Amino acid sequence: MSKETKDIIILGGGTAGWMAANLMSSHWTKLGFSITLVESPEIGIIGVGEGSTPKLKDFFDTLGIQESEWMPECNATYKNGITFKNWSTIDGFESYFHPFGCTIDALTYKLFKNNLTLRQKGFDACAHPDRFFLMSALANQNLSPKPPQNFPFEFHYSYHFDSVLLGKFLKKKAMSSGVKHVEGTVQNVQLDSDGSIASIKINHERTLSADFFIDCSGFKSVLLQETLKVPFVSFSENLFNDAAIAIPTELKETIPSQTVSTALKHGWAWKIPLTNRYGNGYVYSTRHCSSDQAELELRTHLGILDSDVESRHLKMKVGRASSSWYKNCVAIGLSQGFIEPLEATALQFVHSSIEEFIQAFTAGNFTNKHRETFNRRINANFEGIRDYIVLHYKTNSREDTEYWCENRNNINISSNLQAMLESWNKGINLESTLRQLGIHQYYTSISWNCLLAGVGSFSVQKHFSPINDDSDQVDLNYIDNFIAGCTLNFEDHKAYLKKQRL
Repeated sequence: MSKETKDIIILGGGTAGWMAANLMSSHWTKLGFSITLVESPEIGIIGVGEGSTPKLKDFFDTLGIQESEWMPECNATYKNGITFKNWSTIDGFESYFHPFGCTIDALTYKLFKNNLTLRQKGFDACAHPDRFFLMSALANQNLSPKPPQNFPFEFHYSYHFDSVLLGKFLKKKAMSSGVKHVEGTVQNVQLDSDGSIASIKINHERTLSADFFIDCSGFKSVLLQETLKVPFVSFSENLFNDAAIAIPTELKETIPSQTVSTALKHGWAWKIPLTNRYGNGYVYSTRHCSSDQAELELRTHLGILDSDVESRHLKMKVGRASSSWYKNCVAIGLSQGFIEPLEATALQFVHSSIEEFIQAFTAGNFTNKHRETFNRRINANFEGIRDYIVLHYKTNSREDTEYWCENRNNINISSNLQAMLESWNKGINLESTLRQLGIHQYYTSISWNCLLAGVGSFSVQKHFSPINDDSDQVDLNYIDNFIAGCTLNFEDHKAYLKKQRL
């Protein structure tokens, strides 16, 4: 890039495009960059993903945007984690909660691991994760994760939100910081003699040039994959789901502070609470059922067979580009890759990819110097998170449909995931295995242990050995009383949200 000209074009709006615009503007506008986002009024926003991970809180904190500013505008609620229902048929493990972290886990996680070790050895010890984590109790009681100042512990919660409204809010913030907005649909893309992108032509008449291009054009990936011909690496051998259907329903009296994922016949249904409605959907495999069958199953699950509420059907392209950064273009969001929304990681990928790119591009004096390092890190991130998602399916114990049996028996898993499962089944310390494999940075050991223990994935299911020494087992009454005492510091979720809007 020329030191005199630092023009960047972001192709595509939506949440990914406007997140990129805000973060790049906050880092580079002061350096003389000109950032323009080109958005087509003819292309709608997918707008189904309405949950995220704690990484979204980091995004708003980076920009200095307060929850009281953005949450009411986006009908947002708090998210303590995710409940997984009916993924397991093992008695006592039909449901479990995947908690987001808090500093209190430093105590209770040790106690959970103690009982987990006993349970893996075949002793009759309570090792269901829900009993050991405060965030699980908050979710179970519909409590907000916001403690008072006199309870000074850190909570890594996340949010539910209306993704269309979030995109509009981020657009407003980006434009107020100097990002230019152009409406237009790309007609063609012009390349330089070296194969890099020179310009894009919109509306048959206007040509826009830039030094660098950010592709946020969705699954079509107009710049990276369609124009620059960067290959796509499919994850279909690991993850079968390739479609989704979404239907809103009426909000009840309470507002939960968790997402619920319920296993159905050919996939799973999400339930996400906003302040004005529930967002519901069904992620499924078209190889195992048709779209009409999926809609009927979802409507039956929701109890709205006679409802005239419209549904939205979507196709998913699950996998990643072989390189997210190629020539003078980097893809962010769906144009870069997508892992099905089971753990709501889409915006986590967006945020981490933008930040990684900003760091790499700046460190390389706005050249391609660190491009290969960036691509390796992004690819490893996709594969590390993919493995955690695949584990949900690999450990299911359902027998009711071919879909679930094929997922459990699928041998197309990574060597890292295979090694991790072997370690777990042998009772080897999981933390050390995750570090050795280099995948501990994608999901914490708490997450891996909660998943495996939560679905009852133990080699011994019956005929437990008695625990001879009572001191070996954690005092469950102590755990119950400790967590119950902690929950007294938190407000009802709905009441807290109402107070926040004042």
